[in-house]
Amino acid sequence: MATEATDNRQGFGLQFSVMLPEHLDQVMAIELKSFPIPWSHRTFMFEVTENDFAFYIVALLNGRVAGYAGMWIVLDEAHVTNVAVHPELRGRGVGRALMTELLGRAAVLGADRITLEVRVSNRAARSLYKSLGFVEKGLRRKYYSDNNEDAVIMWLHFKQTRH
Repeated sequence: MATEATDNRQGFGLQFSVMLPEHLDQVMAIELKSFPIPWSHRTFMFEVTENDFAFYIVALLNGRVAGYAGMWIVLDEAHVTNVAVHPELRGRGVGRALMTELLGRAAVLGADRITLEVRVSNRAARSLYKSLGFVEKGLRRKYYSDNNEDAVIMWLHFKQTRH
């Protein structure tokens, strides 16, 4: 089921939807432009159709995939697997909107905390995650196999509102 969200600062509306197989061609176009070692179409298909721990969303702009984000939820912990925005739409708030939507859905799905890894060199993403409340908690040495770059491990603990 799609939900509507509008980024008033940027003057454009995004609609969010659970990622479906029919989104995958557009997701793959973004994936191939975004990562040195992209996931395969088959991997995404498995994630959205078979992996019971996986939850993926797309941000739609005028009916086209503007970006996507995914996570695995195991017990009360969520792990962000990927976030990507179409190169032509970067810097316009789509990434923030995707992460905000993903965080909300993680909480609704029972996560008390969420974690992710991000390249040490990806200052824009690290800044975004910090602005959303994530805290840098560690380092995974040589995490990225394309260039052996380290990954910063970041965590966000949701406020304890459940009793």
